[in-house]
Order: sequence, then structure tokens, then C-alpha cells
Amino acid sequence: MRILAVSDRVVDAVYGEGIQRRFHDVDLVISCGDLPYSYLEYIVTMLDVPGFYVHGNHDGPEYVSSGVVLTRPGGWIDLDGRSVAEKDLLLAGLEGSIRYKPDAAYQYSEQQMAWKAWRMIPALLMNRLQYGRYLDILVTHSPPRGIHDGDDLAHRGFQTFLSFMELFKPRFLFHGHKHAYGTEPIQTPYMETEVINICPYRVITC
Repeated sequence: MRILAVSDRVVDAVYGEGIQRRFHDVDLVISCGDLPYSYLEYIVTMLDVPGFYVHGNHDGPEYVSSGVVLTRPGGWIDLDGRSVAEKDLLLAGLEGSIRYKPDAAYQYSEQQMAWKAWRMIPALLMNRLQYGRYLDILVTHSPPRGIHDGDDLAHRGFQTFLSFMELFKPRFLFHGHKHAYGTEPIQTPYMETEVINICPYRVITC
């Protein structure tokens, strides 16, 4: 299965006339957040494939030229706090970043993120019973702590994601949030999981 994963920045290669030619063999699209909802709607409309997303810490209402206010991307499925089976893949998601502003949307303390993750345990156990595995891809906005994250508070990763990978062994963790510059790694193995920084887009074969 071929996945187009996008995050954080609008790029001409995706948001342009050549999208169908470049990504004609994509089976589904995943967004790791911080993208205009109209951009996401454009992608799934042009490619005619399912879309799955989590919110980023900068997500908010989008005012489009028609006067409509978008509060979510139409035609996409929100993965936050849930597990979804799509074709041969088991997907789950956890939105947002570490909290660095009081009361900001899509920001969480480490304890809040842990609670969100552990609430998915019943669904993951059902996956194990039904499919023989817990999960294939965990979709997050932020990276795990110490993997592709930053030293500043706003870009610090979640320790919870490390524990999650150790216990439930997804094949992949897709994240955004942290732009990679120069020789910074964008793909790092952790236990049995390949952690991939999606910013701004990547095509991945599963």
C-alpha cells in the first residue's frame, strides 16, 4: 500500500495541477496536522482516496473565500484517540503538541497525553484479537521524546509515545511538528517501530 503523508507546510508538488500525475498510485492520505483544511480537502478530492488526520497545535478555524468557516477537513477521518481499520492497515492517532501556552487548543501536558493514549487500550486489544497485532501506524503531530524533537519546550516530544511503541509495537509512527534542517535525521528506528518525520510530505510504501 502506498501512502501520501503530509504535515505542517503547503507545497506546490501537492497543491497543484500535477498532483494526479505525481501521486496516481497512492492508496490513502495521512495528515499529521498544522495544514489548512482546504489544502487537505483538495488532496482527497483530486486523488479520490481516503484521508485520515490528527490536529496540530496550530490548527484552528479556516475562513475561505466563499465565506464558509472550516473547522475540520471535509472528507477526512479524525484519528485522535481511536483506532481505525482501512483496507489492510490498522491506524490510530494522537493529536497536538506538548503544552506551552495555557488553555491553548491541541496542546497537552505529558499526563494528559498519557491518559489519551491509554484510553485506546481496549481498541488495541480488540485489534490484537481480531487481526493478530495491535497497530500498524500511529499518527501523531508531535514526535516522541528524544527522537526528532527539539530542545525548546514548544517542540519537545512526548515520553508517552516511547512507552506506547514499546508496548504496542506499531510498524510506523508518522509525525510532523518539527521541521528538519541540514543533516537532521527524518527516519529513526525505535524498538520495532520506524519513526518518520513527514514534514512537509513523503510517500511511504507499507
